[in-house]
Amino acid sequence: MATQSTKNNSSKSKTQAKRATTEAKKSASATASATKQAAAKTVIAEKNQVQAAAEVAVDLPVGVALSVSDRISDLVEPWTGRNSAEKQIKAYRTQLRKSLKRTERRGSSARRKATTEARKTRTRVEREARKHQRSVESTLKSRRTEVEQRVRSVIDEQTSRAQGLVDQVTDQISSIR
Repeated sequence: MATQSTKNNSSKSKTQAKRATTEAKKSASATASATKQAAAKTVIAEKNQVQAAAEVAVDLPVGVALSVSDRISDLVEPWTGRNSAEKQIKAYRTQLRKSLKRTERRGSSARRKATTEARKTRTRVEREARKHQRSVESTLKSRRTEVEQRVRSVIDEQTSRAQGLVDQVTDQISSIR
């Protein structure tokens, strides 16, 4: 029995080894296949990227040339015939007149606004000047009245002192005689 179980174990090991080898081969094959597919995708993506860059490099100058050609045609076309040239000149004149009128209106409006503002400022300054003038005149009048009163009181005081001295001197002279 021991030999048979060893045989069974040995046969199981071989089967397991074959199975493991087969699975390893399958895994290696799958990995290689996946790597190959990834490399192919990378090559295709890089090819597409290079192709797109090349297309842009070619398409851009062609597009620019076509745009310039269209713009030149648009600019030259109105001047190719007499009627269309006259029509274009008339349109430019009309546009110029409108622009000049608009500019004139803006200038007129700005002038009126500046004149009104200057008038308001002048009126305000004149009003303030009259107010200050009245204030100065009032202050001057009150100070003048005050000074006049002081001068009168000083004159009266000095007059009465002088009169007192005159009376005193007169009395002294009278007493000496």
